[in-house]
Amino acid sequence: MRISRTRTRTATGLVFLALVLGAAPAWAAPAAPRSAAAAPATVRHIPLQGAVNVRDVGGHRTYDGERVRHGRVYRADALSKLTDADLGTIAGLGLKKVIDFRVPAEVQYDGPDRLPVGLSPTSRPVTDNGLFTRLITAIGSRDPVKQEEMLGNGRAAAFMHDVYRTFVTDSANRAQFAATLRDIAVSRSPLLYHCTAGKDRTGWTTYLLLRLVGVPERTATDDYLASNTYRAAYDARLREQLRQGGLMQNPDLIIPLQEVRTDYLDTALDEAEKRYGGLGGYLSKGLGLDAGTILKLRDRLVD
Repeated sequence: MRISRTRTRTATGLVFLALVLGAAPAWAAPAAPRSAAAAPATVRHIPLQGAVNVRDVGGHRTYDGERVRHGRVYRADALSKLTDADLGTIAGLGLKKVIDFRVPAEVQYDGPDRLPVGLSPTSRPVTDNGLFTRLITAIGSRDPVKQEEMLGNGRAAAFMHDVYRTFVTDSANRAQFAATLRDIAVSRSPLLYHCTAGKDRTGWTTYLLLRLVGVPERTATDDYLASNTYRAAYDARLREQLRQGGLMQNPDLIIPLQEVRTDYLDTALDEAEKRYGGLGGYLSKGLGLDAGTILKLRDRLVD
């Protein structure tokens, strides 16, 4: 008997639902270990003059060989410095919703999103655990001793680990991530979410989204780490400007704050394991995502 594509996709979706929620049957493909190697995924970067880390989330293969659709979900860094030409590019994406994860201090310092006419950002702040204020305070002091005390000897990296823990432990953060994933599940139009650098809050959201729709862990991690590639030149220029401007004698102190690292991601995943028994428990209990939402995400995003 011929099985309809809809029925087949529903059955496939149920398999991935089981995988995500940690109740996979014996015959379902297990998640690859975090250390496993995988072929590089194709990333669709959107070059702009006023933002460096804008990407289409689509293009990644799922466990069953299907592909995440292009043109449905976008991730970005701050959009406050977009040029007129950039606005034309953004307008061409057909966005109907832009979600801004930045806290008020970031928006005040860097400016509100600059978007095409008729498009307004949805403010959905996810705390950075004081990261932005800490960075501005350290740089603004112009004091190499204070900067070393605040950022040196592993302190900057330790602070980043604390930031990632809050993605799991902070109830307000969890609510913002959950609301964004639900928006994606029900939206029939392209959607974009972003923070300041497009790497931590945005990176975590994208990692969750890709895992939810059946993208292997190694591929989702590679997408997360790609921020280092797209931000590298910009971040290096910033460090050189801090040095030449006399603001920092050792601007390399901020590298741990500029980068994404696998161990940062692991910190959030380990916290999810500790509090919820794993990523599936975090998604279902911590974020409150039900089976219907997860199936809608896969139906909307996967061909």
